[in-house]
Formats: sequence, structure tokens, C-alpha cells
Amino acid sequence: MFTGIVQGTAEVLSIEEKTNFRTHIVKLPPEMLPGLELGASVSHNGCCLTVTHIEGDQVSFDLVKETLRVTNLGELQTGDQVNVERAAKFSDEIGGHLMSGHIMTTAEICKIINSENNREIWFKPQDAQLMKFILRKGYIGIDGISLTVGEVSKTKFCVHLIPETLMRTTLGGKKLGQRVNIEIDPQTQAIVETVERVLAQREAALLATAAEHLQP
Repeated sequence: MFTGIVQGTAEVLSIEEKTNFRTHIVKLPPEMLPGLELGASVSHNGCCLTVTHIEGDQVSFDLVKETLRVTNLGELQTGDQVNVERAAKFSDEIGGHLMSGHIMTTAEICKIINSENNREIWFKPQDAQLMKFILRKGYIGIDGISLTVGEVSKTKFCVHLIPETLMRTTLGGKKLGQRVNIEIDPQTQAIVETVERVLAQREAALLATAAEHLQP
């Protein structure tokens, strides 16, 4: 599990491509290295990856076909930066919201509005059906960052970013058309799906009752 409070950014130093598979090496910030071991989980742009090799501050991670398909990690090139966070410990402060590191879809940046000490970014999810889980003032994970949803329309939503977030994460350098990883808040998803299921059951019961009354 992760908290959505990005601990830093890491530069992609090298990428080894194979069929439906890639290994990339990133340079982790010094403060993230103590206690890091093989098999540890580190979030890259919100996607949970496993440490496969450590050589000083250069750490390797494998990306399988599904990860490359669902996330924006397959678009990375040498020299790019990724948001990174180590897995949370029980004693850690949850400054954002609990995140699993399992990316559900990506979203395209479709509008950027800059104002003094603020930036408003609009996102259009690739899977439009997920919009029912994105609610105003709800939580959402964007490239591993725990953020509060601003305005919402049928096909897109926005977030408001303070200078600290823009400085500490990759969102400060994002441009129109670029894709970000999206993780839906699991509690919101569970509530919406439960309500949908209950309403569907009630509707089915009402239809069954109506059908009985119509029988001769």
C-alpha cells in the first residue's frame, strides 16, 4: 500500500526492451535507499513495481505486458522523471489516502489553466465508464499523487495544484496531450457499486411485482 504522498522523483537511466517486457533502471533519491531490499515495492507514477536489482542508487524494475498496456510507463524514455514512493509502513502518517498501486486506466491532459500560485489541470480518462467513480471533492490518484477532485463533467475532471505539488512531482512539467496514470479511490468505487447493485435489485423486484399483477 502507498499513501499518495510522493517522496521524490527519479530519473530513468536506462531501458532494456524485450518482447512484451522491459526493464528500466532509475536513480532513486538518497533518502529512499536505507533499508531497500530486493523484492521491495516502489511506486512509479502510481504503479507498484518490484525491486529486482540494486547497485548503489541505481535500482532496477521489471515491467510486464499488462503494466505496459495499462499505464504510461511504457512511454518512458531515458532521461524522463517518474514520481516515486516506497511502500507505506504501519507507523507512517497517511497524509493523502491509501492507494494500492494498481492503475485502472490512463487519462489525457486536455486543459491547463494557470493563475497566480495555482494551476488547474483537466483530465479525460481513457475509460469513460470510470467517470462514475470520480466525484467532486473525492480522492483520486494521478501518477501516484493523492489529490482531491475539483469540478467534474460527464467525460472529464480537474484538480487544483499548489506550488509545492508542482515542485515536488512531475505534474509541474506536464503538457497538453500527455497521459497520466489513474487509480480510483477504492472506497468510492465500493460505495458506487453497492448503490448500483441495491438499486438494480429493487428495480428487478418492482418489475417482478408488476408482472405478477398483470397476469390474468
